[in-house]
Order: sequence, then structure tokens, then C-alpha cells
Amino acid sequence: MQKIELMAPAGNFESLQAALDNGADSIYFGVEQLNMRARASINFTLEDLPEIAKRCKAKKVRTYLTLNTIIYDHDLSIVKTLINKAKDSDITAVIAMDQAVIMTAREVGMEVHISTQINITNIETVKFYALFADTMVLSRELSLRQVKKITEQIEKEQIKGPSGKLIEIEIFGHGALCMAVSGKCYMSLHSYNSSANRGACKQNCRKKYTVIEQETGFEMEIDNEYIMSPKDLCTIDILDQVADAGIKVLKIEGRGRAPEYVAKVISCYRQAIDSLESERYRKEKVIVWMQELEKVYNRGFWNGYYLGQKLGEWSIGSGSHATQKKVYIGKGTHFFPKPQIGEFKIEAYDISIGDTILITGPTTGAKEIEVNDMMVNDEKLTKGSKGDLVTIPLGFRIRPSDKLYKIVENKVEA
Repeated sequence: MQKIELMAPAGNFESLQAALDNGADSIYFGVEQLNMRARASINFTLEDLPEIAKRCKAKKVRTYLTLNTIIYDHDLSIVKTLINKAKDSDITAVIAMDQAVIMTAREVGMEVHISTQINITNIETVKFYALFADTMVLSRELSLRQVKKITEQIEKEQIKGPSGKLIEIEIFGHGALCMAVSGKCYMSLHSYNSSANRGACKQNCRKKYTVIEQETGFEMEIDNEYIMSPKDLCTIDILDQVADAGIKVLKIEGRGRAPEYVAKVISCYRQAIDSLESERYRKEKVIVWMQELEKVYNRGFWNGYYLGQKLGEWSIGSGSHATQKKVYIGKGTHFFPKPQIGEFKIEAYDISIGDTILITGPTTGAKEIEVNDMMVNDEKLTKGSKGDLVTIPLGFRIRPSDKLYKIVENKVEA
């Protein structure tokens, strides 16, 4: 089995650090605009590019800039600015769908990856884009059988990209799925004049709708399903079949998600991929990983179209089905490096011995631990409340203004 690259989403520095700390091989991110999460996530700025490259290089992690929206004439100068700055900052590659982006990146010698928005579904299309790119994300609607046929033909026909290496195939492995074919949707544009293909999707498909036949007035019974809102993709339970399909890169969706989501999902898939490589991938482990994945944001899980399903599995409610949620408690005020103790100002709710806490920050990432010991206003107590200064042994560094949360059970309506 070839080694699978685990690609993590990063919507901000907290998520970027969480991805690095939990074993990502590569990260993908957007800068301000012209990416498919221009509205949904905070995104980075041009000035952040050197820092992104620096942090990732230190961990030998590849960096991919997403420039995968439709491009208009007035965008062309922005495209050139972004790509030139990415090149100067030593960002690894550009993820693109528009030929203008592909051409601009090639002109400055940047590696290009083909976005899923192009809808590659056959070997001849792979051959065409092999003239420009080394890595291609296949259409999300393909089955693993179809994916495997493409990877086998790449090997058989020795189809190579500009680098001279065999084309690498990438697929989505986990996260939100869109009702539209590989994300090509006009519903948000029609309803709100806010184009999904320009990174400004309003996600109105995630709402509940009633379907009525206009001639008779008959109302279709939808069985309480959100018929345009698919459950989230999850492949950790079929990862052996995914690997057998010959893919090189497994992409985790979620640039709009919180850092603890990135930390949890990347950690689980890192363990799963490593287990596959060491031939220790077992059903018992999958059960544990699934339970962990259910703790963070999700709309319920299914295997997408990879096993050949003709129709999607739809959400039964709006929002997340996560079994846990975070509750803000306070923020970091000081760190004592020798004993590795963090000090926090409690600004809301209580914190007690035995609580599971989450600490997030642009440099800290997302760290989750159980509180086994603490001091409250310099006294050894078992509980701290609003207004207290609490110190907790951590084993890792925190920074002033890092946010402190308590992880609690989340009651999800059936």
C-alpha cells in the first residue's frame, strides 16, 4: 500500500497549529478572497503567508493555497498578486479550477493541483490536466471502483505531470458534503444573489423545505428529512478500501470549522492511516475513532458515494449532531515555564477537578486535557468560579489571551 498523505483544513492560525500538532502531512487554506470558503471562514491575509510557510516547513508539512473560485476579469490582478506572494513565501502549491489561475501559477513555476470543482471523472480528462498539474482531486460523486480504475490506468499508461512524476489522485475523506455535483450550486445565488461558486454560499440548502406539487397541491411527505442537506462524509470505517483504490492524498473538509474539530479529526485519521500502514487497522479501533469523531461538529455520517450509493443520506435536523460541546470559561493570563503551569482568569461558569478542558490560541492550537490538579487564588481547591485566578499543570505552553473552554456533553435531539 502506498503512503497516503493526510491533508488538513486551516481557516485560521488556531486550526493550522491544531493540524500541525496532530499529524497532518499537508494543509490547505484560503487568503482573503477567491476561495470556496471566502465567506464561511476567517481566512488568512497576504501578510500571513511567510508565517504559514515557516510553521509548516518546521514540521515538513506541505502548504496549498486555494484559489478555486470562478474568476472574472476584475479578479485577474488579485490572482497574480496572490500567486506571486505565495511563490515568494515558498508556499508549495495552488489549488485551482479556473484556467486563468492555472496559467498564472504555471507562468511563475508554482505547482498546481486541480480542484474538485473541475469535475474530473475519467482518465482522458486526467491526461488533459496532466499537462498542467501533478495532483488532481476527483469528482466527489465517483465510487471507489471508478477511482481505482483511474489510478490503475495512470500507473499502466504512466501518465505524468509537469514534475515528471506519476499523477497523484486526491479524494475527500471526511466532512461536509454539498447536494450539488462537486459543489457546483446556484441555489444561494438564486435566493440571495450570493454565489457559492465565488466562495459566498449561504447554505440555504441546509434548511427544511416542504415540497408541493403545484397542479394538485399534494404535499410530499419527506419523513422529517432535510432533503437537500446530506449527512457528513466519513471514510474512517472504509479506509482500507479507500487505500486499495490507489489514492495518494486524503483531504479533510472543514476550513470553516473550529480548531478542536481539526485537532480531533486529524488525530483520528492520522491514527487510522498509520494503523493501515502497520497492518494494525482493526474494527475495534474503528469503533473508538467513530466515537471520537462524533464528539465534534457533524451532521451524522455516511460513506458518500464511494460504495456506489445512488442517493444521498440526508440530515434529520439542522446544525450539529456532536455528542460534546465547548463552553467558554475564561482566558490565559500567565505561563510558568519551569513547572509547565498555566494561569487563567475565570470569566464565566465554574471549573472543577475532573473537568475536561480545551485551550485554543493562534500559537497554541487546540489542546484538550483533564484537570487533575489546580490552585484557586493560590489555594489548593477543587473548584474555581467566575472572577477567580486558577492555575493548572498543563505540560505544554500557553499564551496570554488563549481561550479556555470546558467540554461538556451535548444533548442532541433525535
